[in-house]
Amino acid sequence: MFKSFSQHINQELSFLKESKLIVAISGGIDSVVLAYLCKDLDFNFALAHCNFSLRGNESDADEDFVVKLGEDMNVEAFTQRFDTEIYAKDNKSSIQMAARELRYDWFAELAEQLKFDYILTAHHADDNLETFLINFTRGTGLNGLTGIPMINDNVVRPLLPFSRKTIEAFARENNIEWREDRSNSSRKYLRNKLRHEVVPILKEINPQLLDSFQNTLDNLNDTADIVEESLNAVAKRAIAGVDNDAISFEISEFLKVNNPKAYLFEMFKDYGFTEWNDVVNLLDAETGKYVQSNTHKLTKHRDLLILTNTYHSELVSESHLINDLKPIETSLGILTFEVLKEASNNLESCIFVDKEKLEFPLELRLWGTGDVFQPLGMKGSKKISKYLKDEKLTPSQKENTWVLTSNHKIVWVVNKRADERFKVDERTTQILKIELQ
Repeated sequence: MFKSFSQHINQELSFLKESKLIVAISGGIDSVVLAYLCKDLDFNFALAHCNFSLRGNESDADEDFVVKLGEDMNVEAFTQRFDTEIYAKDNKSSIQMAARELRYDWFAELAEQLKFDYILTAHHADDNLETFLINFTRGTGLNGLTGIPMINDNVVRPLLPFSRKTIEAFARENNIEWREDRSNSSRKYLRNKLRHEVVPILKEINPQLLDSFQNTLDNLNDTADIVEESLNAVAKRAIAGVDNDAISFEISEFLKVNNPKAYLFEMFKDYGFTEWNDVVNLLDAETGKYVQSNTHKLTKHRDLLILTNTYHSELVSESHLINDLKPIETSLGILTFEVLKEASNNLESCIFVDKEKLEFPLELRLWGTGDVFQPLGMKGSKKISKYLKDEKLTPSQKENTWVLTSNHKIVWVVNKRADERFKVDERTTQILKIELQ
């Protein structure tokens, strides 16, 4: 195996030879063999081990094993303990997902702090097959069937072409010691059930299963390249605008393709949407209709689909009470106040008001249902909701509109329109300039 591994590095991953590496190591056979192979190739690497505190003394023994292995190899070994069960409970995730998030977040932090170039994990060909089957049984798109990537940002998987059988043979031939995780034999997790009950049957049917599977992955990845090329072409035509809060898509471009649902799925699959028929129905829906995931919102607005983050609800509680004329830092920018002798014309980011008409404290907040103001230059009042609609603002722009108030009266629809009731007139003795920088 060492010869094949060395050839694989030279042909596909030669950049690792000149890099500073972290080897993610559990103490199990796969990661331990990876560490020995890196040592044999004289790589510049350190070991990084996560103790997830899930198996009591066994978890601690795994950590001790990795520390000892680092000493034997004369390489640095980093260890980190996590209370995985509490993290999973707090984040409402499974133990497996919690462990994955904790592991990769720590690896990334370690790499950034200590200037490591790449993180090596010990995923191999059997892992790839199991991941394919997991995605297949749960339902997925093409990308879920293209396998584990060998290189994903700074995470590299050098053992991906090698089977579990090959790795085990190498370990035994070289008298390599490793730790056995008893949970790997449990049928509790889907991956283990596939590993112990399904994959052996598939290998019995086809002894060359991993080779055939790799050919299938190659074909699927070729198809994925074609899909991505077509998707990029449609996206280039469809994207009408991008700003800090939203991405707008021309609905007409989705209606031109033969299968709008397929393009919508590929375009928006990474934003947490699951009800794809509802997404498709947005194309013919009335303005204002939307579909929402845990993280994003897709809204029909005239001839557009507008994608936004669902962070507006988190901002609703943010408000600022202003007791004096000192500058105040907000998520919008810095709000400043200056008393002047003369007023200029109001601008979107700057208004001039009669200071004596204000009652402190002022409040800066997001607009709310029922808010009413008297737009500068008008005699009557107008609901903020109606004003924003008349201004033809997108849903994202509406949601992120702020108001400055005095005694619950709106002084300024920030960056849009001042209120008539607070304007400078011939009786004004103190002019206050309010500006958002």
